[in-house]
Amino acid sequence: MASPAAEIVSSLRTRAQTLAVAESLTGGQLCAAVVDVPGASAVFRGGLVVYATDLKTSLAGVPDDLLAARGAVDPQVAAALAAGARQRCGADWGLGTTGVAGPDPQDGKPAGTVFVACHGPVRALVRPLRLSGDRSAIRSAAVTAALDLLRDELAQVTRAAEG
Repeated sequence: MASPAAEIVSSLRTRAQTLAVAESLTGGQLCAAVVDVPGASAVFRGGLVVYATDLKTSLAGVPDDLLAARGAVDPQVAAALAAGARQRCGADWGLGTTGVAGPDPQDGKPAGTVFVACHGPVRALVRPLRLSGDRSAIRSAAVTAALDLLRDELAQVTRAAEG
C-alpha cells in the first residue's frame, strides 16, 4: 500500500496539479514527506517554514491582525497558511500546519493542540486535532494528518467529478 504522500503525488500528477505547503510546528517535516516520494518534483512547488510568528505574515501572508487577535495556534491561521502557500508559491493546492508540539503551552493552548488546513481550487478545509505524546510524536502525527486531509480532499473532488 502506498504512503499518503505517494498517493498525493500520484493523484496530483494525474491531474497535472501542484502543491505547496506552509508549516509552523512541523518545521519542514511536511515538505520532507512529500519530496521523499520519487517524482515529487513534477507536482511540488515548494514550502515555507514559518516557525517564527512574524514570518507567518511576511512570508506566508497571514494577516497581522489575525495573529494579534487569535495567536498563532488557531484554525483561521492554519487556513491562512494553506492559502498563503498556495498563492505565494503559485500552486493549485496548499497545506498549512500550526500548533503546539510541547512540552510547554503556547498562547494558552496546551501541547497537542494542532490545526491542519488544505486550500484547493474549490474550497478550504481546516481539521482541528488534539494529539498526545512527546514533541516528536505530535509533530509526526501533524504531518500525517495534513497529508490525510489533502488525500481525503483529492478523493472527494474525484468522487464529485465522477458523480
